[in-house]
Amino acid sequence: MMYVILITMFATIFTFLIAVSQMRHSQKEHNEEVTKKKTPIKQVLKEMNNKLSQLLMKNKKQSKKKKNLEQKLSVAAIPVKPEEFIAFQWLAAVFTGGLFHLLTGNLLFALLGIIIGFKTLPVWLKSKEIKRIKKFNMGLPGMVTSMIGSLRAGFSLPQSLTMVAEESYSPIKEEVELVLKKMRYGTSLEDALVEWKERIPSEDLELMVEAIIIQRQVGGNLAFLLNKIVDTIRERTKIQNQIKTLTAQGRLSGVIISLLPVGLGFIIYLMNPGYIGTLFTDPIGIGMLIAGVIGGIIGFVMIRKITTIEV
Repeated sequence: MMYVILITMFATIFTFLIAVSQMRHSQKEHNEEVTKKKTPIKQVLKEMNNKLSQLLMKNKKQSKKKKNLEQKLSVAAIPVKPEEFIAFQWLAAVFTGGLFHLLTGNLLFALLGIIIGFKTLPVWLKSKEIKRIKKFNMGLPGMVTSMIGSLRAGFSLPQSLTMVAEESYSPIKEEVELVLKKMRYGTSLEDALVEWKERIPSEDLELMVEAIIIQRQVGGNLAFLLNKIVDTIRERTKIQNQIKTLTAQGRLSGVIISLLPVGLGFIIYLMNPGYIGTLFTDPIGIGMLIAGVIGGIIGFVMIRKITTIEV
């Protein structure tokens, strides 16, 4: 009788455990089904969120690129909008590509013309920007000297900037007038100077602006401080000119070495086109041309790095 009771109790417990296990397994399957039913909605929302984030990042990059181009146009003093400049860039690309195709009748040269036309305007913009910044740096010591004279005569800093705008020449005149214009529209002097420093990538201007902002925060003789800055700018310019003189031979050697193979190949082509034409038809010749171009570019960049000394 005792064995029957024990066997019955064991069977009951075993059956109960099996039932609990089946219930938990059924609950798990139900939860998985519910999760599977909800997964598509979550997945769609997640994908929409990712696409929205990518779109916002793309718009942010485009806005940053547009702002950068607008700053370059402002520094170069070119009175066009970024959209207009990009439109002119594509027009130049189409015109140059069509001209190359008209002259040669080859699609490869047409593609080369499109690339050249598309890159011509940015190169021209960069040259204008560098030229104007250089002219600005050359006129900066005279501007600071005029400010020192005005400050010693008892004028305030905004009044001295006004006198500089009236007496200076381009590009100092336009840049100072822009700073004064921002101040008339409610921008503080410090913020206007900081925007000026960010707009014009000049180390000398950055030094002057930082000195003025620090002086307005802690006090001191601004005329004496600006006088020291003028001496520093002039000494730096003097050292830069000496470095350019000493490194002129190395920079000229880099240009000559880079252009020598191109000029020599052109002369040989004029003298005997069939002799040099093998380089453009034979696979080994094409490989040698590619290796020569890569080596020439690497050599030119290395020489420029060696002869470029930061002051």
